Amino acid sequence: MITFPNAKINIGLYVTEKRSDGFHNLESCFYPVNWNDVLEIIPASDLSFQSTGISIPGDPSTNLCLKAYHLMKQDLALPPVAIHLHKLVPIGAGLGGGSADCAFTIKTINELFELNLSTTAQENYARQLGSDCAFFIQNKPQFCFGKGDEFADIALSLAGKYIVLINPEIHISTAEAYSGIKPKPANNDLRTALLRPMSEWKDTIFNDFETHLLPKYPTIAAVKAYLYEQGAVYACMTGSGSTVFGIFDEEPTLSDDFSNYPSWKGQLT
Repeated sequence: MITFPNAKINIGLYVTEKRSDGFHNLESCFYPVNWNDVLEIIPASDLSFQSTGISIPGDPSTNLCLKAYHLMKQDLALPPVAIHLHKLVPIGAGLGGGSADCAFTIKTINELFELNLSTTAQENYARQLGSDCAFFIQNKPQFCFGKGDEFADIALSLAGKYIVLINPEIHISTAEAYSGIKPKPANNDLRTALLRPMSEWKDTIFNDFETHLLPKYPTIAAVKAYLYEQGAVYACMTGSGSTVFGIFDEEPTLSDDFSNYPSWKGQLT
């Protein structure tokens, strides 16, 4: 069975509190984007994992797809599978690519072996693998809070809008990103702001990580400025990674200024 794990963007990201368990509470809107990896899972005589495309750092035996399989196998009589991940979404870029891969592993195994797991059960497996993994089980626009693993429905549709994502290939570790953060309550109600015209978002919806990362990495700031110059209605860094997205009313024709960086352009659904 072949599936296509997709990326997501954060529209607004507020780090509101340091938790006693070392994590942070946040508020954000997660929105799916069709920049996809390719994931194939088939029954096999022995468990195996291989990847192609973008090189994935670390020991393949610790890949999140395998972790998802082993987590499910603790409770379920799963046969061995062969997992092949073709990696296309940039890694550590604020796009949730690895989280999507493990969530789609859970969903694919559920469908492949007709396990009939509920959405809640699949989300509970995903929550054990990473803070934003559970989002990709339902994979629809959500207001996210807690560690990014609690959700509330939001009446936001950007269907028909165009999006451009540019990844300037600057690796920002989670530790580095959070080292410059001073948690505080959000200065406005994100759910209310998201329902206002997008032309107002530039002045009302922010990513807390931009405050210290854009001055530190001028290239990221330059990408954001470039997207506005190209006609974006709203542009922002997504997550704590270096990727910047711009949302456009019409399909943009872009200059070549940042064409040497990994990028994706498409229509939102």
